[in-house]
Amino acid sequence: MSEASIQRLQSKTTLKEILAVATEFERTARDFYTDLIPKVHKSIRYLVEELAAEEQGHYDLFTQMAARDDLEQQLKAEVELPASDHKFSDCIHLPNLGEQPDDQAVLQYALRREHAAMEQYHALAQGTEAGPIHDLFLYLANEETKHKNELEKLYYATVHSGGV
Repeated sequence: MSEASIQRLQSKTTLKEILAVATEFERTARDFYTDLIPKVHKSIRYLVEELAAEEQGHYDLFTQMAARDDLEQQLKAEVELPASDHKFSDCIHLPNLGEQPDDQAVLQYALRREHAAMEQYHALAQGTEAGPIHDLFLYLANEETKHKNELEKLYYATVHSGGV
């Protein structure tokens, strides 16, 4: 087998494996934001609570999708790993922001995480055939894009108002 063939095979995985990584991504985000809620300033606490709830919703969607019997064949399908996969996987490792994280550090981390998720879900939507899994990735890509845009507005308002 040629080196190019080996690399092509190594760059593929099943949708089931992708869903498992995405589920873990959403779980770690939910837990991270939930743990941050009592530590952040009141000015952004509502945002961290919303992020925790949204990540829980994404986790639930992935868990439900992985359990659907009617998708068993689709979940076995092999797909190309998106170029964004490395950044996405890196976000499973959480930073230690301390007991009193500043707003800017929290917002920077959340922005990086939402951006990685947005890229990953867009790439996965493009790499999957029409159907429930494609629709899920497209929906999540759009959700993460909205989250990122909202976080950017808050970040710039916070930074430029001297709130950090």
